[in-house]
Amino acid sequence: MSVTERRRTSARRESLLGDQPGAFASARYVRITPMKARRVVDLVRGLPVDDALAVLSFAPQSAAKTVYKVLESAIANAETTEDLDGGDLIVAAAMVDEGPTMKRWRPRAQGRATRINKRTSHITLVVQPASVVAESKARKGSA
Repeated sequence: MSVTERRRTSARRESLLGDQPGAFASARYVRITPMKARRVVDLVRGLPVDDALAVLSFAPQSAAKTVYKVLESAIANAETTEDLDGGDLIVAAAMVDEGPTMKRWRPRAQGRATRINKRTSHITLVVQPASVVAESKARKGSA
């Protein structure tokens, strides 16, 4: 295979989307615990993009701001690289993986020390056109 015939897709895109249309965005090494970030991500999974942005803009959690930025980036990726309509997109998949943990020590009474875990997260959002998401749900339902 020559260089010109090689596809321009990454292995990450293949694992998230396969050959379906859509785009993704990720924020890595975000300094928020994965459990707190998952609470916010669960709010927007499966929603249309406009509704998800509205929910995130009013969510009181601190992770909502980061998830909002990642979602905006995924929408921009879909519009520029895939030529998809931004209003027709749905948050097809949303995941929060655990990143590296920074371990710190806090002095305690009587010469002891306790460990403080400063956790990080990798946030990934996948957006796809509504027609593709509905089609894949129908295929899963019939199988």
